[in-house]
Amino acid sequence: MIFDLDGTLVQTREASWRVFEKISAAHHLGIVDPEQFYEMFANNFFVSLRNLCRDAEHAHAVEADFMRSLGADYAPLLIPGMVDIVKALVPHATLAVLSSNSTEVIRRILRKNSLAYCFSHVFGGDVEPDKTKGIQRFLDDAAQGSGRRCQAFYDESAIGSPVPAQSTAIITDTVGDVEAAVKSGIRAIGVAWGMHTEEQLLTAGAEFVAIWPQEILAHLFGSSTATPACVCPAQPAIGLQMSEAVSAAPAARMQRKAAGAKAMQRRMTSHGVLPHEHQQVQSMPGPAPAPSSHEPGGENELLLAVRLAMP
Repeated sequence: MIFDLDGTLVQTREASWRVFEKISAAHHLGIVDPEQFYEMFANNFFVSLRNLCRDAEHAHAVEADFMRSLGADYAPLLIPGMVDIVKALVPHATLAVLSSNSTEVIRRILRKNSLAYCFSHVFGGDVEPDKTKGIQRFLDDAAQGSGRRCQAFYDESAIGSPVPAQSTAIITDTVGDVEAAVKSGIRAIGVAWGMHTEEQLLTAGAEFVAIWPQEILAHLFGSSTATPACVCPAQPAIGLQMSEAVSAAPAARMQRKAAGAKAMQRRMTSHGVLPHEHQQVQSMPGPAPAPSSHEPGGENELLLAVRLAMP
């Protein structure tokens, strides 16, 4: 799973424009309002930037100045809810960041938000400015290794193997990233809170555009409650097994209810309720049985398990 940084993990529209506005004025690039700046991301940002410059020497000076300014002045806020999304995905996938921003900035933002060790790999714009090439580098090497469980070391239990492109997805807010994903053969999931609109992202080839962060999990797994808070189980973190039937709403609801019932069964077992007791309760249609005097509080859990299991 590949995450874009700016506009996807962090709020970037105003923060990045305030940095670039000074660069544009200093180098006479002609970008005078935010919308002009946002449109630069419809293509690869660095290609758009070079097209504004007089020559290669000018472009090099502008890029260097912009990257320095990002390192010094760029301080965006994390999108509310995205910490939870990242940590929920950690047990299921090798995570990477692919961004036009510098590695220094990515490091600072991820460390500030306690996410640095949740990501196995980072491709900053100073390492790989071409998003299509960055995706391919991830598929060819980094994605085949072990992932991280929000700890400094890599998961040694994971066995490396080639990762099919269709088992990889990028989460992004820009048309340029979506087009790079389509070109590379991976899946693209858009977010509506960044640079480009839902309509623009879908037109570019995104399979889905999330309006809220929690919709990312709902789209991938058919539920917004998948493995919260980085439980970090021992299964390998290679590739991402995503639901291909998320559009089947009734089936998804049944699966969620069944999963909820199983989770409740585990809770009841840990509280001392015998397996045959709650199996009998679940098999009974109609009204719930009358409460008994044993295991205070257990009756409510039994009733909830029945409701979760019912269609």
